[in-house]
Amino acid sequence: MRQDNTFRGLKASIVLLGSVSALAIAMPAYAQDDVSAEVTDDEDVVVARGIRQSLEASSDIKRNSRGVVDAITAEDIGKFPDTNLAESLQRISGVSISRSLGEGSRVTVRGFGPDFNLVLLNGRQMPSAYLEGGAPSSRSFDFGNLASEGIAGVTVYKTGRASVPTGGIGSTLNIKTARPLDAPGMRYSIGAKAVFDDSVTSIGDKKVTPEYSAIFSNTFADERVGVALAGSFQERESGVAQVGTTSGWRGAYLGSENNWGTLPQPPADTQITNRPGPNDVYSVPQNVNYQLANYNRERINGQLALQFRPVDTFTATLDYFYSQNKIQAEKADLSVWYNHGDTTSAWGDGPISDIIFYNEDFGDGGSDLSMGGGRDGSISENRSLGFNAIWELTDRLSLEFDAHSSSAESGQDSPYGTSASVGTADFQLRTQGVNFENDIPVLTVGFQDPFTDIDPARMIVTGNVFSNSFIRTEIDQYQLTASYDFDSSVVKSVDFGVASTTNEVRSAFANAQRDTWGGVATVDALPDDIFRRVDLAGNFDQFSGHSMTQQDFLVYDFDRLIQLLDTDPFGNVCGGDGICRSDNFLIDRRIEEESLSAFIDIETEFYLGEMPAAVVAGVRYEQTDVSSPAQVTVPTATQWVAPNEFGLIGLDNPNNVQTQTFSGEYDYWLPAIDFQVEPMENVKLRASYSRTMTRPGYGDIAGGLSVEQIFRVNGGTGTNGNTALKPFLSDNIDLSAEWYYKEGSYVSAGFFRKEVENFIGSGVMTQTPFDVYTPYQGQRYNDAVAALGTDDAVQVRQWIFENADPSTFEITGTDTSGNFTGNIFGVPGEDPLLTFDIATPVNQESATLDGWEFAVQHIFGDTGFGAIANYTIVNGDVGFEDEQVPSSGDPQFAVTGLSDSYNLIGFYDKNGLQARLAYNWRDKHLISTTGVSGTANNPQYVEDYGQLDFNVSYEVRDGWSVFVEGINVTDETSRVVGRTPAYLNFATQTGARYNFGVRFTH
Repeated sequence: MRQDNTFRGLKASIVLLGSVSALAIAMPAYAQDDVSAEVTDDEDVVVARGIRQSLEASSDIKRNSRGVVDAITAEDIGKFPDTNLAESLQRISGVSISRSLGEGSRVTVRGFGPDFNLVLLNGRQMPSAYLEGGAPSSRSFDFGNLASEGIAGVTVYKTGRASVPTGGIGSTLNIKTARPLDAPGMRYSIGAKAVFDDSVTSIGDKKVTPEYSAIFSNTFADERVGVALAGSFQERESGVAQVGTTSGWRGAYLGSENNWGTLPQPPADTQITNRPGPNDVYSVPQNVNYQLANYNRERINGQLALQFRPVDTFTATLDYFYSQNKIQAEKADLSVWYNHGDTTSAWGDGPISDIIFYNEDFGDGGSDLSMGGGRDGSISENRSLGFNAIWELTDRLSLEFDAHSSSAESGQDSPYGTSASVGTADFQLRTQGVNFENDIPVLTVGFQDPFTDIDPARMIVTGNVFSNSFIRTEIDQYQLTASYDFDSSVVKSVDFGVASTTNEVRSAFANAQRDTWGGVATVDALPDDIFRRVDLAGNFDQFSGHSMTQQDFLVYDFDRLIQLLDTDPFGNVCGGDGICRSDNFLIDRRIEEESLSAFIDIETEFYLGEMPAAVVAGVRYEQTDVSSPAQVTVPTATQWVAPNEFGLIGLDNPNNVQTQTFSGEYDYWLPAIDFQVEPMENVKLRASYSRTMTRPGYGDIAGGLSVEQIFRVNGGTGTNGNTALKPFLSDNIDLSAEWYYKEGSYVSAGFFRKEVENFIGSGVMTQTPFDVYTPYQGQRYNDAVAALGTDDAVQVRQWIFENADPSTFEITGTDTSGNFTGNIFGVPGEDPLLTFDIATPVNQESATLDGWEFAVQHIFGDTGFGAIANYTIVNGDVGFEDEQVPSSGDPQFAVTGLSDSYNLIGFYDKNGLQARLAYNWRDKHLISTTGVSGTANNPQYVEDYGQLDFNVSYEVRDGWSVFVEGINVTDETSRVVGRTPAYLNFATQTGARYNFGVRFTH
């Protein structure tokens, strides 16, 4: 690891610190008899009771901080404004959230998504282990793991500071937990809730679940010793109904294109209404899937803080934080798949042609109507052990040492892995039609004669996937800072410090998959009573079109089916013991980041004429070394397993794994300066400049090549990390005007501009990294097309099974039409080499973002009423061009997450009654430039979304309060769409959640 460069960088930092400190001490003292009021530390915990006191404390932090800062403080011990931290943070101007399972999960600040915001716990960098499909790669922090009851406050730094740890271009968020010596005496709170979640779908049972919380704080020995203990337990049942094109949209295409999956060209286009013109853009769906999912979550949080202050000038704190979040999911779905054969369709006018309907007739050969099921099981754990010591050596010089060791880990909590799905299907499907004119696709199906409806007696087991994801991050951090205060000088104080941070990451993925999508065994092998008929359409009743779509479907007993899969004739899928997942992580990425940092901040106070002013100027040095050993799994062959399914052989074989190590390094100087002036009493004008950085995501810097097991007719796909990536760098300018016209009330307006470089693009390259061959368009394929006069996949496969060399394929059975099912293998020397589109991340893009933030907070005297309103405008100079298609250029770059947002909050706090009504809205925004299936230049937009929440509490007697809380009380839904609203990716219905409870506070 570059020890020579590390030493030089640290030496340069120390020299800079010493030089600037000496310069500050040597500066002449221009003392004033009347200086501005002492600025309080914005990290101090403010003991608040009630909504009004909490808002007053938050506005004081905003007012007295250097730079642009917002904050939320607890309303009382054990009582945060919302049941979820992310839900509270979205009330701040410029902050918006993404939701998971109906509650806030991750934050976006000023258009920068979760990976661009650094989360601290008591000033310490928090590890993250956000679980997602495949090998997890995100740095983003999941606020759903944290209970709000043990939190004293959250501070959001919107402008960069040299003294604040680096990592957030959007913002740095510091979560502050309770400290006993900050609020001497004995204080405690106990609460209990009954949670009713109306989102549970018809595959589960609605029930009331419990939530308990308690926090205790006390000081002893003349307030020299303190202890704080907090804990919470929550069990929650919830559900999600979602319909989507889960395998993506094929294309986008131009009307002039003629490929597999495109619309037939004239004169063969007789079944197309209003065919897209030659230069019009359109897409066709690969599938449509309707899924019902129920989730059971169990969350435990625990905190312990011990403090010791033997003398007034020394305070030591030892604290421990733990969280555990278990999620079990039950899923069932209905889906149709397109072979793009005998299709009928209708389209809107260009230049982007809306899809109106897309139908397919499979003829006597039939196709499959899939009704699958799944089980997910995951557990996430966070641990943090920290020690902090503050020593005031003299009246002017203080030292602070902080050390912590923290970890975050997420992985499977089920014998089936983190995500499991098993398919069943009815192969008597004759026609399928999907209409896209409503909020959700409207599905109609037709069966082969004499069948008219779904029937358990015709169901056959098909393929299955048992995925197992794992991520663990560990952070060890040591920080030493010092502060020197001046008595009579323009320079008020000098702060400086050094830190060492080691971040170790392991991200792994295993996949046990059987691609028998053509069916296993016969209809007689699967007992009819394993299925039950379940309402489908009723779970989408908040969407237009739900009453016209397929009304019901079949749901099977998942655990019972797994037992059957472990027997003949299903092939002993789980090895006879029900453990279906694979713990053999063939994708296993390791990353180690070692960072050294140093900073200095100089704070000055002076007058501009008669106006009090202040400047905080500083610089931060960051040096990082990255190393990543990576496993590369080499496939050995290919197989054509179904008409539209191809797969690689050998990716599940540990003997095909190779290990390589990659490395990278970077270092940067990051200046920051904040200026503020008070032109009149209670008015503050601020101007700030800073350079900030965000490190690349784990998935981008993890070395090694990985390819998808499934490939298509046009080849395979894969990714290759780049450990030498540079961090995102942003030059930031902030201007703000704030008027604090009375206690707890203010008006503010701010402008921000961020010029960001080193955005990561995808350097997609078509490669043949392996000696494997695809059966598609090889000699056998071409002979079949020539003999048949058609490239219909079903007929081509049947011809190969009947006429080709038997050693090049295996027959596993026949389908209901008498066609052979099985695998056709790629043959070296006869078939073409399989090509892969390998996406490699590279630093290649820059963008400029700017925006405005407006906020007003007003307390109506002693009436008890108050209101908050804020509005944020975010713009960027790089947007997505919807009319560009993959064939007309390279993959597009666009900044995701940019959107306007606003909050409207009304509250009442008087005579023991507290009530709050809050509405949050976010405009439509881009979340990805690639489609669900990874196709370039297929954008995904989240449509505008607004949500109404409320909470009401009443103190029935001293210390005792009863309360009710409502989240998403108007049953809002969300949609993710493509180029136009017709190109639906996902439509999701959750529902309202209500909490009823009692709390005692002393």
